[in-house]
Amino acid sequence: MRPETQYIAAKDQLSLVLGFFSRVESKLSFLFAIDTGVLAVLVADAPPIKDLSWSMIVAAALTLLLIGLSIVFLYRGAFPNLKGGEASLVYFREIASRTEHRFIEDFKNQSEEQHTNDLLGQAWRNSVILKMKFDSLKLAFGLLAAGIIPWLASLALFAANGKPARPTLLR
Repeated sequence: MRPETQYIAAKDQLSLVLGFFSRVESKLSFLFAIDTGVLAVLVADAPPIKDLSWSMIVAAALTLLLIGLSIVFLYRGAFPNLKGGEASLVYFREIASRTEHRFIEDFKNQSEEQHTNDLLGQAWRNSVILKMKFDSLKLAFGLLAAGIIPWLASLALFAANGKPARPTLLR
């Protein structure tokens, strides 16, 4: 591939990778909303502590564990490890570590080949970060799915308890 073609391909590759970030970010946010909603319903429907049976405690604890772990993975997906990109003139953290003047001078003094390599390095690093985000999202979704069963069991046990935890108007 000619150097000009490599440069254009490197820019396109970085743009392609960056385009996937919004997809995973929106899914992380949506799943976080579901997780917090599941927890809110669980807490809202729970009877007073003195009325909890062992089966209710076990089902609710399992739900809290699974949904809590889901939230941990959502956090990891939202805030992955961003280390890397040393000396890059494309990576935002490396750019921010320079003064404005130093960045402008360094950028203007790089060759097209150096810039192409920097773009490709950034495409690779963003792919690593994106993989972490998707892996965390997948685990969080699996934990939420697993948590639905004890959550439904908890709600059924709470309802069978016969004492509404909140006014009927809110049910």
